[in-house]
Amino acid sequence: MGARQCPDPGGVADRMSKYPFTKGLHEIGPGCWAWLQPDGSWGYSNAGLITDGEASLLVDTLFDLHLTADMLAAMRDATGAAKRIDTVVNTHANGDHCYGNALVKNATILASRACAEEMDALPPSVMAQMMKAAPQMGPAGEFLGEIFGRFDFEGIEHVKPSQTFEGELAWQVGDKQVQLIEVGPAHTRGDVLVHSPADRVVYSGDILFVEGTPIVWEGPFENWIRACRRIEAMDVDVVVPGHGPLTNPGGAAAVREYLAYVEQQARQRFDAGLSAADAARDIELGDYAGWSDSERIAVNVDTLYREFRGSGEPGNLMELFGLMGELARR
Repeated sequence: MGARQCPDPGGVADRMSKYPFTKGLHEIGPGCWAWLQPDGSWGYSNAGLITDGEASLLVDTLFDLHLTADMLAAMRDATGAAKRIDTVVNTHANGDHCYGNALVKNATILASRACAEEMDALPPSVMAQMMKAAPQMGPAGEFLGEIFGRFDFEGIEHVKPSQTFEGELAWQVGDKQVQLIEVGPAHTRGDVLVHSPADRVVYSGDILFVEGTPIVWEGPFENWIRACRRIEAMDVDVVVPGHGPLTNPGGAAAVREYLAYVEQQARQRFDAGLSAADAARDIELGDYAGWSDSERIAVNVDTLYREFRGSGEPGNLMELFGLMGELARR
């Protein structure tokens, strides 16, 4: 049961070739930038900056203070508007999009209400403790060390959003109006898109992983698929994904198709009585196996099994990390 071919939707690669996937700041419009972190794998997220005159809005911070400080320094070198960040939007609660908030804590920090509430589930101090304990945590700890051991979580102040919203929020950056659009729960409980119509740009947060495997921590899958369709329908030229190279609205189609394929394959195995772990081992990813971090199928199938059962109880997190480690080595 292999995956069908996954062509480059809408000629994305050709049209985005002027934006190489290289580390650092890329200007994608007048007063509009993307901060990219190859290779886009675990923890290496993208961020962005929208400016007008002296006004500035930062889209996401990074996984630790060192990475965030380097990004902010590059932004200050690029534009005077970044010398004082006015507003920060956290697109969701995963630490690689918000742990750097301590370096911009004097800004207005915006997020969906669900995102702000979820941030308390895994603050930086807990992540630091988990990484210290990882060597004694068996296969799960070994995998955690492999994917997160390069980041420094020690001593990071837990800074949450100062203002929250539900649904949609219009926000002014100078004369630019920026639309914040809540599309979660999907990847997490409170995912948000940041759309700058004047720049013809949308920052997707982790609704989009480009050339990497999405991970569905929360679901439902249908919400995520709906969020992809919303991006596909947007009149924008550039989409800044949460991880991976820049894309355009056509890039959302590949993520949507992956989600639909995994849902179909998992349903077949659920109906056949396989466990979630065995289903994750059994699903043949075909062309999707070429995407980085394909081991995330373990979490995605676990989330789907919750949906199929109508139960909100997720699988054991350490067991899931152990299974991902097994699949990554395989």
